[in-house]
Amino acid sequence: MGHLMGWVLNKSGKLTELFFFKFSSDLVPSIMSNLLNPDAIFSNNEMSLSDIEIYGFDYDYTLVFYSKHLHTLIYNAARDLLINEHRYPAEIRKYDYDPNFAIRGLHYDVHRALLMKIDAFHYIQLGTVYRGLSVVPDEEVIAMYDGSHVPLEQMSDFYGKSSHGHTMKQFMDIFSLPEMTLLSCVNEYFLKNNIDYEPVHLYKDVKDSIRDVHIKGIMYRAIEADIEKYICYAEQTRAVLAKLADHGKKMFLITNSPSSFVEKGMKFIVGKDWRDLFDVVIVQADKPSFFNDKRRPFRKVNEKGVLLWDKIHKLQKGQIYKQGNLYEFLKLTGWRGSKVLYFGDHIYSDLADLTLKHGWRTGAIIPELRSEIKIMNTEQYIQTMTWLQTLTGLLEHMQVHRDPDSQMILDEWKKERKEMREMTRNFFNSQFGSLFRTDQNPTYFLRRLSRFADIYMASLSCLLNYDPYYTFYPRRTPLQHELPTWSDQLCTGTFRIPFLQEMAQVK
Repeated sequence: MGHLMGWVLNKSGKLTELFFFKFSSDLVPSIMSNLLNPDAIFSNNEMSLSDIEIYGFDYDYTLVFYSKHLHTLIYNAARDLLINEHRYPAEIRKYDYDPNFAIRGLHYDVHRALLMKIDAFHYIQLGTVYRGLSVVPDEEVIAMYDGSHVPLEQMSDFYGKSSHGHTMKQFMDIFSLPEMTLLSCVNEYFLKNNIDYEPVHLYKDVKDSIRDVHIKGIMYRAIEADIEKYICYAEQTRAVLAKLADHGKKMFLITNSPSSFVEKGMKFIVGKDWRDLFDVVIVQADKPSFFNDKRRPFRKVNEKGVLLWDKIHKLQKGQIYKQGNLYEFLKLTGWRGSKVLYFGDHIYSDLADLTLKHGWRTGAIIPELRSEIKIMNTEQYIQTMTWLQTLTGLLEHMQVHRDPDSQMILDEWKKERKEMREMTRNFFNSQFGSLFRTDQNPTYFLRRLSRFADIYMASLSCLLNYDPYYTFYPRRTPLQHELPTWSDQLCTGTFRIPFLQEMAQVK
């Protein structure tokens, strides 16, 4: 594990070679015997399911999952709109959708046309800043931002949007993956062909084109015409709903998608009787406005999809309602606060207002979680991370040595640490790494996930592994001042690294 493995400094500053056999023989196997379960539910906040009487769900990427073909469809349709309606060069068609380019949670600097990953402290992760399809050198990033920190006033607003002076847009929706890729590809075309353009106009045109794929019904019609191609059929969705129904739980659906689209999708994944499982169904809710706007009334949608004008006095089971608002919803149902658990994939528009303003319990559906945990469970990843932590501990302990020989070795260790960090990033995504972590900090995405979701999981099917009375207890994560640092534990734990005081005996 690295060409400097086994080298440490003694009192005189000379090198002494030590072979850390215990590194591979003891530490890694012990970690491998206690791997994470990709189908587990993870808790940010203590919560007992025995307190939950009502379960609510978003539709897209919560009740229903889509195949890889959908993002290609969205990308191609938006690209065609750019060409046909916004008069962009037809040559951008040569850029096909790359499903491995972007990850969720990235920020986009609207004025500089840069896509990047930002950590929980507003610091840009160097090496993950892209102009078009090319990485921007660290020195250029530091020069542009006068370091790598993005001030609060430049960050996106509460819902991740770049508005009211905010220059950053955060992409939190799974549907935004094609949008990030299209932005990068069009930027790449203009840059490669030396075409002068205004980044703000490009951003707005791409945003409008992606929006129109939804608003004009392009995506909905394509999915309805070939459901088996675009929807990942999973009988576990019905199993989850049936389990909750069997235990007497009330259930409701609040989605921004249209009624005919939801109807066909739910019939496919749950069955013709899907409405029997839900006490309330609300479509085209316009979240997050649904959670804040008290003025919009509910309207009933009949079997033909026509809106009725009747005043709604009660939300009836088996019916579909459109628009409305949460305050009227609570008034008509009588449901309250901590008895409700709502699941969604969009941390801002689905979960934030519910937990901050209304006291609901929230569950985030993070499909990427399952694949990331599987990577984290591989022996190669565990070996790499264990040695990376060990190397960091060595740097921390040996930095007190200022002589030239010592500094030379410390520089070599720093170089190796940087290379290993890049290797770790490549385990997940070659451009941006893990959805949840930068080199040393949680991502901004994880910061918001931790704040707005009581629990999070890869899919609703994870609920099948828990009974309806299970209590989720968050792990007590030690604060920095509560336990010795990781590198200190290296000196006293099972895996001992002989440091200065022990060097005299190792000769």
